[in-house]
Amino acid sequence: MITELASQEKVVGVKQSRKAIREGRARRVYLACDADPAITDPIADSCAQAGIPVETGYTLAQLGQACHITVGASVVAVLAP
Repeated sequence: MITELASQEKVVGVKQSRKAIREGRARRVYLACDADPAITDPIADSCAQAGIPVETGYTLAQLGQACHITVGASVVAVLAP
């Protein structure tokens, strides 16, 4: 599933992902398993309320690499077409 991050339209980061979830544009959200729960838990709650699937099996480094950025990514939201 992480391969979709290279080809799909997405937003990276907490603020942009939160906005996409709130606006109903997020189709799937990836949360880094090694990120601070204080950051990821509120996002996970928002996804649960909105019925958006969440993937948590990847690390900060793996998500960052999949998004072609040089730093880790705690939250990535794949946007609906």
